[in-house]
Amino acid sequence: MARTFVGTVSSDATDKTIVVTVSRSKTHPLYRKRYMVTKKFMAHDEKNEAKVGDRVRIVECRPMSARKRFKLDQIIERATVVDRVEDVTPEVAEVIKKSDSQIVESSDSQDDKTVRQSDNSDNERPKKGAKS
Repeated sequence: MARTFVGTVSSDATDKTIVVTVSRSKTHPLYRKRYMVTKKFMAHDEKNEAKVGDRVRIVECRPMSARKRFKLDQIIERATVVDRVEDVTPEVAEVIKKSDSQIVESSDSQDDKTVRQSDNSDNERPKKGAKS
């Protein structure tokens, strides 16, 4: 019987190939703590229909290449992708715009700090062995 896994598409950059990330939880044999284990599988997608973020089922098959041993069986759930801010409700669009402006402002202030630090060249310590 062929192995089947359900996972999330993490890459669809190559032609007719997707990378599926499969997560499962394991229990430590001694400490009984549960932890997540993730593994990536390359799978054959003949029609290039799966996109990043889709939840898919892959099935084991004959080796397609050096690393591909699975093929896409079914797309269980499509990823929800928002292409434009206009597609979102006005409240959510406002929150997105605010967060984007805060990110830009914080990166600008960090650039200013680095410029100020580099301008203070007369405050540098003298080099070892240099005479004052």
